[in-house]
Amino acid sequence: MKTLIKNARIINEGQIFDGAVLIDGEFISKIFHSNDIPDQLAKGAAVIDVAGQYLIPGAIDDQVHFREPGLTHKGEIATESRAAVAGGITSYMEMPNTNPQAVTQEILEEKYKRAAEVSAANYSFYMGATNDNLDEVLKTDGSNVCGIKIFMGSSTGNMLVDNEEILSEIFRNTKLLVATHCEDEPTIIRNTALYREKYGEFVPISAHPKIRSAEACFKSSAKAVELATKFGTRLHVLHLSTAEEMKLFGSGKVSEKHITAEVCVHHLWFDEHDYILKGNLIKWNPAIKSADDKTALWEALLTDKIDVIATDHAPHTIQEKEHSYFKAPSGGPLVQHSLTAMLEMSRKGLIPLEKVIEKMCHAPADLFRIDRRGYIREGYYADLVLVDPNQPWTVSPENILYKCGWSPFDGLEFSHRVMATFVNGNLIYANGDIISGIQGRRLMFKR
Repeated sequence: MKTLIKNARIINEGQIFDGAVLIDGEFISKIFHSNDIPDQLAKGAAVIDVAGQYLIPGAIDDQVHFREPGLTHKGEIATESRAAVAGGITSYMEMPNTNPQAVTQEILEEKYKRAAEVSAANYSFYMGATNDNLDEVLKTDGSNVCGIKIFMGSSTGNMLVDNEEILSEIFRNTKLLVATHCEDEPTIIRNTALYREKYGEFVPISAHPKIRSAEACFKSSAKAVELATKFGTRLHVLHLSTAEEMKLFGSGKVSEKHITAEVCVHHLWFDEHDYILKGNLIKWNPAIKSADDKTALWEALLTDKIDVIATDHAPHTIQEKEHSYFKAPSGGPLVQHSLTAMLEMSRKGLIPLEKVIEKMCHAPADLFRIDRRGYIREGYYADLVLVDPNQPWTVSPENILYKCGWSPFDGLEFSHRVMATFVNGNLIYANGDIISGIQGRRLMFKR
């Protein structure tokens, strides 16, 4: 099948231009820098006239929790991948803290098999590290697995890796990218005790960034950077949240870095003042922190100290979120709204459009060395998204696709709307509806 998308406003590789794209099967066949298209090239193609809508590469989210297996009352690969494509995300990388945890090669491959059966978007899954699975970690194939995930903090069950010898062995011996969640457990335990002493079980949500503090984040991130520097490990530090941590990273092209950094949408959108209205709905680990921290994250993003924008999509039911502070889980759903949120911030003048596409599409592809994705290029997979920049819509339970049924953006009006999403050349989402079901493929990596 051939599809011609014409009269598009294409945003790609730092340029914005009027043109058209021809899709042939799974791949981008031709890019036109005008709408004067030779008849012989368009012959036999289904024509989509998009009348000036943005055409961008599909976004790549390098950090999601889709909750399958074992936690499927919160989300599933099927439901959350559909929410992702509705939000313009065509590829995702999912975390190992499921039930069972993906800490053996056998369990990891079971997740890939499940995604092949149900995923609307392209997928990869991290291999999880623990204090006692080093042999399994070192078996991981970097050509078809995105990386190794280490929880250097107590964010999730018993996956905390706090054995110094094991940490050193992982950093010393793996040839793969190591992605880290960095919060210092002893610091968090100490802060928790102080707030329990003051408030008992009724600690206010406003204390969250004090308990999971900037000190806890910096101490752990600095440790990860120290280990990566010592052993020459390819390190990617996830969901950075503090001004202090920005001292650990340098500016430059992501493809030329050995140590890279990620920021999540919620740390760019919210700050500690938003706990008053949002409460546990914006309880994430690491915590959303001060307005000054948010400002520092923006500065680091715009100066290329921070390399990619992701979501840390981590749904919980609204009933779980309604618990008291210690019982309410951390995390929230974001994949359906992350791209539109960033485009909204672009409209407000916080970030150029080209930079949004760089950080959400190009940079993840370069950082992970993903095979032929993340760009609008001839010969690349046709993972493409159409966005209308003048199509206001309001987030509501009626248009939320997450299985949990809620969003921290509920009631907010966005000016940009994802109108259509192509995955591997297939139109999978259009005008609010999932069109063609299971089109995702396992991501491959050029390493």
